[in-house]
Amino acid sequence: MRRAVPVVDLFSGPGGLAEGFSALRTPSGRSRFRVALSVEKDPSACRTLRLRAFLRKFGAIFPPEYYDFLNGVTPEELDWTKLYPGHWAAASRETICMELGTREANMFVHRRLGWLREEHGGRTVLLGGPPCQVYSVAGRSRNAGKVGYNADEDDRLLLYEHYVRALWRLRPAVAVMENVKGMLSARRNGKAIFPEVMQMLRHAGGIDAYRLFALAPACDTVSRDEAPAPKDYLVRAEEHGVPQARHRVFVICVRSDVAATLPEEWRPRLERQDDRVSVHDVIGSMPGLRSRLSGDDDARAWQLAVRAACERILANRPGMSREEDCRFREAIGCALASADGRPLPWRKACGQVALPAGCPAGLRNWIFDDKIKMLPNNETRGHVAADLERYLFGAVYARAFGRFPKTPDFPEAFMPPHENWHTGKFDDRYRVQLADGPSTTVTSHLSKDGHYFIHPDPGQCRSLTVREVARLQTFPDNYYFHGSRTQQYVQVGNAVPPYLAHQIAGIIWRLLWYHDREVLGMRRHARHSVRCRDAIAMETA
Repeated sequence: MRRAVPVVDLFSGPGGLAEGFSALRTPSGRSRFRVALSVEKDPSACRTLRLRAFLRKFGAIFPPEYYDFLNGVTPEELDWTKLYPGHWAAASRETICMELGTREANMFVHRRLGWLREEHGGRTVLLGGPPCQVYSVAGRSRNAGKVGYNADEDDRLLLYEHYVRALWRLRPAVAVMENVKGMLSARRNGKAIFPEVMQMLRHAGGIDAYRLFALAPACDTVSRDEAPAPKDYLVRAEEHGVPQARHRVFVICVRSDVAATLPEEWRPRLERQDDRVSVHDVIGSMPGLRSRLSGDDDARAWQLAVRAACERILANRPGMSREEDCRFREAIGCALASADGRPLPWRKACGQVALPAGCPAGLRNWIFDDKIKMLPNNETRGHVAADLERYLFGAVYARAFGRFPKTPDFPEAFMPPHENWHTGKFDDRYRVQLADGPSTTVTSHLSKDGHYFIHPDPGQCRSLTVREVARLQTFPDNYYFHGSRTQQYVQVGNAVPPYLAHQIAGIIWRLLWYHDREVLGMRRHARHSVRCRDAIAMETA
């Protein structure tokens, strides 16, 4: 194939999809895909995007000043516009902070896509995941509780139309659209949205301009002339090397002239991986950190709070077998060791950045960067003493019973004063992420509290850090997130796992390579036919 394929990424978030594509390289280290345009409305996510776009200008080797910043050698991020003005200017042209749907953004994107189409023809790729809060089951539940809310009047349900308009304008060889599972069941004015989305994607640029593919292996039995069922578009990330049970819709749109050259065995699909990656496989060897106490934080005060929590838990522990009690006391011992030993830091912990030996080599190489000595975005949040106690109980309970405690499992002494505690609606309010399996879905709700993402180590008594959930999302350790910690959690929670995106990029590259080969072969055949015809004409003249 010729030069790197230009990529347009809409609704980019912090850039998970684009990271997966841009990191696909030739054996000589050259990128197979080049991000030509990223559009994101959130300023903090856009800062994250722009920094990553800047770093990509250096290829696979980032500048040493960047590692000095990550490792704390320089306390503040440097002014890249002064150090590397050309690289930063290129990144700024690539990354645009605009809200799709506004007049300004629509005009800008329309113009840029026209230029890209004129320059590259149809040899481009479009990526994007229109915001999904109104499609998700949780989002619909929250909205239903709002006085006067009418889902049929919520324009956010139609954000996918901006993606379809871009598809019309760019006419890429391939487009990848990602969204939440709830899109399959979302409705507007009584009609299911997903069939409407599929129809618009299929006919973007003309009748049957695109053929739509599902990546799930379950759709292998679907013949060339059959359309996959909606459920076939659902990709389960934990089946593809991601340490997280994240189920998302992926629709692969292949332009009809490209799809026509592909035999059945070259249709896009993701192969399942045999081994599931666990929470321990990616965060099990990270440096130990203590939570902070909300209000006036102090290491000694934290230790005293943990010791008091251990005593209350032992005094109120639930009934259990002898074996379970042994594990329970062992877990309490981990917490007591933290309470009695040298206080753990809550940030700026150096060392212990390598992934555990059990982590699959491919994922380990993807995440780990041996130039990093202190993991970025890795500081803990503060917890009130009562929540610290519940987190500790949850982690100890999970170690003893192999599952996190639900509402009925909490001793009365640890029940929060919530009116809805016994309603059954929040049975999983305090969820410990079990070490020996994939985590639950990382969401932006982490920005509000850490109740659903409690660390499995009882000795740390806390929720997960931004860097820990970034590892669960398979972001490389050298991927820095800008903004407040709350904004960082939102960015990570809304992202596509880059390692999954990287696998999809490999599939897209494979089919584009095959198409280019076929087109080149047809052109050679056509030139040969013309030469033969001319030779025959000369001989018979």
